[in-house]
Amino acid sequence: MKIFTYIVIAFFTIQLFVSFMNFIYIKLIFRKIYKHLQVKSNPLVSILIPARNEEKNIGHTLNSLLKQEYSNIEINVFDDQSNDRTKDIVVEFSRIDKRIRLIESQGLPPNWLGKNFACHILSNYANGEYFLFIDADVTIEKNLIQKLIGLYEKYKPGLISIFPHQKMLKLSEKITVPIIYFILLSLLPLFFVKNSKFSSLSAANGQLMFFPAKIYKEFNLHELFRNSPVEDIDIARFLKKNRIRVICLTGIREVSCRMYESLMDAINGFSKNIIKILGNNSILAILFWLITTFGFIPSLLFDSRVFLLLLVEFILIRILISITSNQNVFENLILSPIQQLVLGFIILKAINNKIFKRQIWKGRNIY
Repeated sequence: MKIFTYIVIAFFTIQLFVSFMNFIYIKLIFRKIYKHLQVKSNPLVSILIPARNEEKNIGHTLNSLLKQEYSNIEINVFDDQSNDRTKDIVVEFSRIDKRIRLIESQGLPPNWLGKNFACHILSNYANGEYFLFIDADVTIEKNLIQKLIGLYEKYKPGLISIFPHQKMLKLSEKITVPIIYFILLSLLPLFFVKNSKFSSLSAANGQLMFFPAKIYKEFNLHELFRNSPVEDIDIARFLKKNRIRVICLTGIREVSCRMYESLMDAINGFSKNIIKILGNNSILAILFWLITTFGFIPSLLFDSRVFLLLLVEFILIRILISITSNQNVFENLILSPIQQLVLGFIILKAINNKIFKRQIWKGRNIY
C-alpha cells in the first residue's frame, strides 16, 4: 500500500509541475508574444465550417466572422445533410455578404466520417493562402484572424490549434467540460508541443485548426485520416512525425464555444476521444482515473501528512488549470469530486463503445 501511495505522490507531483509549466507558458510567456503579434501581409484566409443540424449556432458563428477586422476572407459552410434550418440560415447570410458560400453534401461516401469528409470537401473549394477550420458552434472576436496570421509569420508552423474558452451555463456543462482541460493541462506541457520533435507530445482541437494551405494540400490531411474520430490529434501527430511544427494553445478569450448543453451530449461527445487523449490505451485511461480519483485513500491508513500533501497538490493543480484555461476556480474546486466520477463513467462508456464498435454521433455510427 505504501508503494502505491508513493506512486500517487510522484504522479500528482508531475501533474502539478506540468500544470505550473502550462500556467507560466500561457499566462506569462505566450500572453506577451500574443499581444505584440504583427501581420506583415494581407493573404486570403479561407474559413471552413462543417455544419450538421446547427441551426442554434451557425448564425452566431457567421455573425462573429462578419465582424472581423481582417476583411480578406472567404467563408465556406458545408451543410452535411442537416434536417433543421442550418441550410436556410446560411443562405440568408450569403445574400447579405457574398464572401459566404454554402456547399451542400451529396452524401457520405463509404469509409469516411461525416466531419472529416465535410472538411475535405471544404478544402477543395477553398482558395485562400490559409485554411481556418472552425466548428459551427465557435465564435471568434474581431482580431483573431490577424493574430493567427501573425503567429504563422513568426513561427512558420504547419498547424495552429486552439482550445476555445468554454461557455458553461448549466451544471451538466460544469461537471463535464473542465475534464478535458484537467487531462490536457496536467499531462502535456504545451511548450513542448511547439518546441519538441516527439510526435507523442502532440495536441490539437478540431474546434479551431489553422493551416497554411500549402501544407494542408500537400498531405490532404482530412482525407489521410478519413475515418478517424480523433482526426485532430492524428493530424497533429502526423505533422510532427514529418518534422513540421505544431502550436497548441488555450486561455485565449478571443475564441469561445458552448460545446455541449446536455449531460448526455457531453458524455457521448467526450467518449469519442477520451481514450486517445489518455495514450490510446484503455488500461492507462482506467489507471489515470483510479489514481486521480482514489489515490488519496491509502494515505489515510498510515500518514495523514501524506494525505494533506496530496490534497494540497490536487487543489493547486485545479487552481492552475482553471486560471490557465480561463475557467471558474471556485466552481472547479467544489465540483472536482463530481467531475472525477463523471470522468470514470466517460472512460467506461468509451471502452464499451470501442469493444462493441458502436457510437452514434449526430445520427451516424462513427465506428
